Amino acid sequence: MKFKFKEILDKLIRQHNSPHEIALGAGIGAFISVLPVYGLHTVLVILAAFIVRPANKIAIFLGTNLSLPVTLPFITWAAYEIGRFILKGDLPPLDWDFFKHLTFEKIVNLYGPLFLGSLILGVICAGLVYGVTFLVVKRIKERSHHAGGCENKKVSN
Repeated sequence: MKFKFKEILDKLIRQHNSPHEIALGAGIGAFISVLPVYGLHTVLVILAAFIVRPANKIAIFLGTNLSLPVTLPFITWAAYEIGRFILKGDLPPLDWDFFKHLTFEKIVNLYGPLFLGSLILGVICAGLVYGVTFLVVKRIKERSHHAGGCENKKVSN
């Protein structure tokens, strides 16, 4: 079975959810996708779908697509640098030298700033994704409503 992204979006928009509910789902998904809990994103998506009832479930899933193999290195780097900036400790920058001499101890020391930075970056991404999604969905629903309203007026005349 082959799914097309446009068909999924069309189904999402046609559901009887408000722009807020769809945007809330997308924002939650974006937040989850930034967290460095590799392998647990699906579990968090399912939990969020049950806990945050008004959020659109499809939108939560779609929001997690912020973290793809192409974007993951940039998200990881940004989150770590945010955490490193906040903690102001003797934390090394993520550069090639760091990865050339990577040890288990370095990975453990990397995780604290990475997780803290991910929480902050996740809130920022969630807010941006919420805002953009809300505006886009609201505009699409308004256009759809106006187009449907015009068709109904023509039929009734």
